[in-house]
Parts: sequence; C-alpha cells; structure tokens
Amino acid sequence: MGTGQSRSSNVLVVPQANQALEQLKYEVAQELGIQIPQDGYYGYMATRDTGAIGGHITRRLVQIAEQQLAGQGR
Repeated sequence: MGTGQSRSSNVLVVPQANQALEQLKYEVAQELGIQIPQDGYYGYMATRDTGAIGGHITRRLVQIAEQQLAGQGR
C-alpha cells in the first residue's frame, strides 16, 4: 500500500466521469429538495438524505446504461 497514492480504492479510470457524477449528484439532490453542504462535508446530513441521493443516482445510471445497451441492439 505504500505507493504514495491516495487510500481510496475507487479510482476512476476516466477523470471526466468524476465531474459527471458530481453534476448528477447535485441534480438529484436538487430534485429531491436536499441541500448539499457547500464545504462538501456530509457528516451533518441525515443518513436518509444521503442514502436517497445515492439510490437515485444508481437508478439514473442504470437507466442510462439500459438506454445505451438498447441502442446498440438495433
């Protein structure tokens, strides 16, 4: 583990994906009426709210993938 890299194991292969996910997170939060902390610290947010955001993001990503797969089938 001592390679000097961050401890995070979820390194994104495509850097642009991180930006897209951030955008999606804010869109979903806005749709749900949940305020994301300006400083990026989620410790004071209700677990229910962070879970709702994550769940909606997952559903949205699955929809996007299904649409792309359906488009390839033709």
